[in-house]
Amino acid sequence: MKKHLKRLLRALVVFAIILAGFGIWKREQIQRLWAVNSLFSAEKIVSNFSHMDKAFLTTPVMRGSGPVSHLPTGSTMTLPAETDAWIKDRSVTSLLLMKAGEIRHESYHLDTRAEDRRISWSVAKSYLSALFGVLLDEGAIASIDDPVTKYAPLLKGSAYDGASIRNVLNMASGVTFDEDYLDYDSDINRMGREVALGGTLDQFTADLSETFASPGERWQYVSIDTHVIGMVIRGATGKSIASLLQDRIIAPLGLEQDIYYVTDGEGVAFVLGGLNITTRDYARFGLMIEQDGQYDGQQVIPADWIAASTAPSAPTKSDKIGYGYQWWIPVGAEAGEFMARGVYGQYIYIDQARDVVIVSTAADRKFREKGVNEINIEMFRKLARIL
Repeated sequence: MKKHLKRLLRALVVFAIILAGFGIWKREQIQRLWAVNSLFSAEKIVSNFSHMDKAFLTTPVMRGSGPVSHLPTGSTMTLPAETDAWIKDRSVTSLLLMKAGEIRHESYHLDTRAEDRRISWSVAKSYLSALFGVLLDEGAIASIDDPVTKYAPLLKGSAYDGASIRNVLNMASGVTFDEDYLDYDSDINRMGREVALGGTLDQFTADLSETFASPGERWQYVSIDTHVIGMVIRGATGKSIASLLQDRIIAPLGLEQDIYYVTDGEGVAFVLGGLNITTRDYARFGLMIEQDGQYDGQQVIPADWIAASTAPSAPTKSDKIGYGYQWWIPVGAEAGEFMARGVYGQYIYIDQARDVVIVSTAADRKFREKGVNEINIEMFRKLARIL
């Protein structure tokens, strides 16, 4: 009996040593997984959204060697009386309003700072759309009606086989992908854990096999479509998204800080939502888009791509919000009114007719509640009209 007990104790000691060794070996992955699982918790969400590099692998997107571009300050505007309640209800962390290229209001909330590089979430999709437009104009990609497999052969035999670039730009691939952020086992959350544990998003995407409609037939917001755009760009150019975005989009804007992408285990940028940027630097990008792709006298993005990508071209229902090439168009939008939008309350709202750019970041855990997006759009429209 004593002999068996000694053997059991020895086995337990060996197991404990192995477990400890595994914990040290996989410490970073375990820490990232733990961080991901508490990413949206009430007590951590605001801080997490300013420190995504603590939860994920990242890669820098350098601002370039040029001077910081000047953002002039105009006369300070008086915000409508209901703005304070909206800021509180929507857990807004920053709000910046620009009229005619001048900052008319800038404020930070919930202990955030102007220097914080806030996570973009799906606002990053609109950055990728801008980059795609430049590469299309340069001839790196022949046509948006090319099949995605022409540039991303790994997708042959997957659910994306047969989809065109236009289809994925429009979120009309027909690929089945569960986007429920509140469901632990949804595709979007499985993908997040894949990134945290150092997995590869290319293979994750290639493993998708189910469709709900033929390509181009129906619109359904499927974030993984944006990763396919990234695969197309990388396949067409042989370069990383971070380096391409840095050279084509970021360097001409004269940002205040370097920015960074969250990446997967192979260093591939999380293009569907992984950019981290200060509020003022989001505003510089928004101002460039609002000015038809021009910034400081340079045509950064072709004007015809700005017009095409921000027009409601996706096959959405007429009573639903419009969608272009990775840009949202609100219901009842006037000409030149569109926005980049991310979960938990991230927005770059643009009204070209009024020469207005509004940037809002947030940590709104109630973003899924019915009518929240409409409430935000109505606030942006009210602010745009009184600027």
